[in-house]
Amino acid sequence: MTTDKPERYKTIQEAGEKEIVIKKSRFIGHSKPVATEEEALEFIESIKKQHWNATHNCSAYLIGSRGELQRQSDDGEPSGTAGKPILEVIKNQGLQDIVIVVTRYFGGIMLGAGGLIRAYTDGAVAAIEAGKAITRVLHQQVRVEIDYTWLGKLENELRNRDIRMGETEFTDKVILNCLPVASESDAFEAWMTDLTQGQSVITRGEQRYFAE
Repeated sequence: MTTDKPERYKTIQEAGEKEIVIKKSRFIGHSKPVATEEEALEFIESIKKQHWNATHNCSAYLIGSRGELQRQSDDGEPSGTAGKPILEVIKNQGLQDIVIVVTRYFGGIMLGAGGLIRAYTDGAVAAIEAGKAITRVLHQQVRVEIDYTWLGKLENELRNRDIRMGETEFTDKVILNCLPVASESDAFEAWMTDLTQGQSVITRGEQRYFAE
């Protein structure tokens, strides 16, 4: 099974938010899974509107399996002390399709360049923890059309192999919507053909990612 999509990748499960306090400054890490740059920019703007009175709303995002789209913003902090550390956290954790904004409310104590880098790093880590890092695996939909006489046997075999399943369709035939890992779909089809002694009609549908 060949595909241009990566077999698996790490991202976050959901939008998350977590606050930490460092030397009286409040740092609020916000994260969200995104598929496009437009989604990332909309999220950044929404956080800026929500925290319009914050001292800074620093951000970074990385989209694509090869990091095709990656941007960062210090939003008024000294160059390299905010956006870059946030982006480095994303890269170091091997994440993609994610945007992070770290909001800062200044608490009156200067942190210095090193302190800011550590603070924004910690804010990004907190944001990822809140969003719950997950691995998503590419699955291939394989439709297996069979006579009803095969149903019990195939359901049992699929259960034993712990194959992910979609909804079963019942008409004059039975259609099992199977979702094996994409890289294993050729072997899966051969297995189905063998199990049904060549009496199944097998077609492929769409590819989808599921959390591992």
